[in-house]
Amino acid sequence: MPEISLREVTAKSVRAVCALDVSPEQRSYVAANAVSIAQAHFEPHAWLRAIYADETPIGFVMLHEDPEKEEYFLWRLMIDAAHQGQGCGRRALDLVADHARAQPGARELLSSYIPGPDGPADFYRRYGFIETGDIEDGEVVIRLDL
Repeated sequence: MPEISLREVTAKSVRAVCALDVSPEQRSYVAANAVSIAQAHFEPHAWLRAIYADETPIGFVMLHEDPEKEEYFLWRLMIDAAHQGQGCGRRALDLVADHARAQPGARELLSSYIPGPDGPADFYRRYGFIETGDIEDGEVVIRLDL
């Protein structure tokens, strides 16, 4: 089983990270990594990392972190289609949750998902996220107690 790690996206790795993709059925549920990286450059509270299996980039994660408000939101999480179903997403989310727990005042990690047949709802539920009952911009808001 490969070692999963979160690493900064660098000038050397950005092309490989942008080339990662989910399956065609999943594309309507998560933005392309290039879009996410561009958005992060205009959002001062964005924290982004490439997800690696050993020395190979296999995914991408981005949080919105606001320590002053003690708010932490999983903005993007994707694992390349070729690496799904192997536990890599769960292990990456373990690292993300550990990172969030280490932030000032972090008590919960929020996220949201677009409901649908090939969406990530089951993945998040299995991990321990619960629905808050809120819907924002058509997305179901979920919470993980830290």
